[in-house]
Amino acid sequence: MRRYFDFEQHRTTYRKETLAGITTFLTMAYIIIVNPAILEAAGMPKGPSMVATILAAAFGTIVMGLYARRPFAIAPYMGENAFIAFTVVKVMGYSWQAALAAVFVAGVLFTLLTVLKVRSWLAEALPKSLKFSFAVGIGLFLTFIGLNEAGIVRLGVPGAPVSLGNLAEARALLALFCLFVIVLMTIRRIPGAIVTGVLGTTFLSFLFNVTPAPDRWIGFPPDVRPLLLKLDLSATLRPSFFPIILTIFVMAFVDTVGTLIGLSARAGLLDEKGNLPGIEKPMLADALATTAAPLLGTTTTGAFIESAAGIEEGGRTGFTSLVVAVLFLLSLFFAPLLTSVPPHAYGAALVVIGSFMIAPVTKIDFNDPTELIPAFLTISLISFTYNIGVGMTAGIISYPLLKVFSGRGREVPAGLWVLAALSLTFYIFYPYR
Repeated sequence: MRRYFDFEQHRTTYRKETLAGITTFLTMAYIIIVNPAILEAAGMPKGPSMVATILAAAFGTIVMGLYARRPFAIAPYMGENAFIAFTVVKVMGYSWQAALAAVFVAGVLFTLLTVLKVRSWLAEALPKSLKFSFAVGIGLFLTFIGLNEAGIVRLGVPGAPVSLGNLAEARALLALFCLFVIVLMTIRRIPGAIVTGVLGTTFLSFLFNVTPAPDRWIGFPPDVRPLLLKLDLSATLRPSFFPIILTIFVMAFVDTVGTLIGLSARAGLLDEKGNLPGIEKPMLADALATTAAPLLGTTTTGAFIESAAGIEEGGRTGFTSLVVAVLFLLSLFFAPLLTSVPPHAYGAALVVIGSFMIAPVTKIDFNDPTELIPAFLTISLISFTYNIGVGMTAGIISYPLLKVFSGRGREVPAGLWVLAALSLTFYIFYPYR
């Protein structure tokens, strides 16, 4: 086992890798609670959704550990789950079965493009400013959802679409408490800040009868069959459905590339040119996980940026990922507690997650309009149209056009023109209401 994971080459040990795995799991365990809560808005039952989330995370992380041998954990992505629940289902009116089918098609495309090495070519074509703006826009989108779920912000009236919620309500006060606990623990660099804050607030909600407590906290996991293999593949044959597949493809594509490069840099795994040797392996692990996730009953999966916490603890090999996968599987038996988490608890967590995601805005070149305007359109349209796909495709289309109009068309890689052409079809086939 030590030889398989090259412990000597990476100067690591079983103890160090195990501690790294535990740390990574604690920092990303919130996805077990938050992902089913978001997908519940799409009509997906919370219990089976939680099981699907855990199984998808365990499967992807095991593949990452054994095949790619990297210390990166995989789980359903934040942003993609919100796009499915709040945009595809609630705004555009499609069923969650159809949405899962779109994720499956995107996963199959990912796999094919990864094997053919087209995915890495397209990845290199995306400018940094757009990658940064995607993260910032999704962060603000999640923040708005979280504030609304927590009761801190609520829908307003025509002319003033949003307004301040009733901060005297118990759920709003508990949400503010949760926010404070998570922020304080984060400042003091205590692992598991988000999951601790969410579970602590949940217990207080039980104690003060704001939320009904479950009959038991430990038990056998719920039946996943209500979600298992429930894809509606017939929906993907409609031309009007193409924008959804495209958006999921672009979102997951950008998330994965950015996360893999960022984590590899933190772990010292990049070569002298700033590339990750053998990047096709972790990309393929990600693609296979994304293909399996909708079959199990959940949304797009990929490498989690929270894996950086385990890397900081010394995790350098796939053994770290195996530890994370085992902990995910053990969490199946805490389903009664995890599925009872109230909206004001995970809503506060979404606000904090959103704050973590806006940091890249400082890396956008504010002095170059051809970089700033596409980034600004992306961020603002994601938030103000309540549609991640609108913002992302607007940025991808406007970037090459502004470069051409400013006489700098040579700066646009060929791959970006391909992505821009695909993005244009988003608006051609979009089901306008």
